[in-house]
Amino acid sequence: MTLTDDFGEDLADFARRVAELRAARALPPDERRGVLDAALFELQHAADSLWPRYERLAARAPDGTSADRHERQLLRTLFQRLPVPVALVDRGTVVRRMNVAATALTGVRAGYAAGRPLAGLLASGDRVPFRTQAAAAARGEGARSLTVRLQQRPDEPVRASLVALALPGEPQATVLVVLQPGAAGAADGAVPAAAGHAGLRPVPPDLAEVTERAGTMDLVDAMACALLSSPPGDPDAALAAAARVLHGRFADWVVADTVADTVAGTAADPAGAPPSRRAVVLGPAREADEPLWRALAEQDPAACPLVVEVARGGSASLQVRPEDILAFGEDASGASVLARAGVGSLLCVPLVREDAGVLGVLTLFRTGGRRAFSMAEGRAADVMSRHIALAMRRRPA
Repeated sequence: MTLTDDFGEDLADFARRVAELRAARALPPDERRGVLDAALFELQHAADSLWPRYERLAARAPDGTSADRHERQLLRTLFQRLPVPVALVDRGTVVRRMNVAATALTGVRAGYAAGRPLAGLLASGDRVPFRTQAAAAARGEGARSLTVRLQQRPDEPVRASLVALALPGEPQATVLVVLQPGAAGAADGAVPAAAGHAGLRPVPPDLAEVTERAGTMDLVDAMACALLSSPPGDPDAALAAAARVLHGRFADWVVADTVADTVAGTAADPAGAPPSRRAVVLGPAREADEPLWRALAEQDPAACPLVVEVARGGSASLQVRPEDILAFGEDASGASVLARAGVGSLLCVPLVREDAGVLGVLTLFRTGGRRAFSMAEGRAADVMSRHIALAMRRRPA
């Protein structure tokens, strides 16, 4: 095992322990003393061990380019938003990653499942066969398939297909597990090299999908009406109108940033200048959220790494359970904005007009137990962002 792999495993274990410490905040005050001691121990471990090792590794290899980071982010987003339940496990079926569809099927949160055997979620009689097939796939003996039953849904057979993946920088084989509820007709064992598709019928969209599409169309229509009704020549009014449409029905928090030249009406930097002014902040109308309102309103957009990267790259970012807790910067006390808001998913889209470059950045948060942004909603937000940019540069008649 290389130094990078060893450091990655230690860092992943550290992140899981920190997540458990964060969850312990719900304990009564008289039970938090042990949690505080554990937190101090973890901080000492990070300062004495993890940070020096990171500095040594960083000195040995250059950071990836912005394009590389964007590509990795795109792949992570695609994995999370796949409509098919998918998980990445090792040869012992220990879960490394699990997408949203898999968490919905198994009824287990991805943060809880990570580091635990996927076989443990199966009925007791299916665990040993599943481990055997996963080990066979990891050894390079070909793709495997078997029928299993989940503990929480013992009456519904699930088809589990396993195939080994050789991921860059990983010393051990990773097994991709695809779960198909109700698909238990084929014989267990190795998956044939080719299979016909005769007899397959297109599956009509379900009610939830139709409802989501209709809601998205209504949202785009409401946005168009709001932008056309805003006064020409007033970028702030166009942004405020757009934020009111998105707030509540589409996102819990709406944050809009602009570059300085947008207000003056001159051409923005086509390469994407970092936003320099926070124009709009809308969030839940609860008294408990007022401090976060003020923190977001006073925040410098240039101190938000995600906003700066989207503005300079000109590409949208959709994140489910953001991995970088400091992606949207910190408040005045040094606390993570994403952590304070309890962000479960976010959309960050540039406001781009071809003849003027990037005029600003629009960031949307969904918090708590609200459903994560889908790829279709990300596409709708991208369309609306272009309409907003056009309205911001609309001249009076």
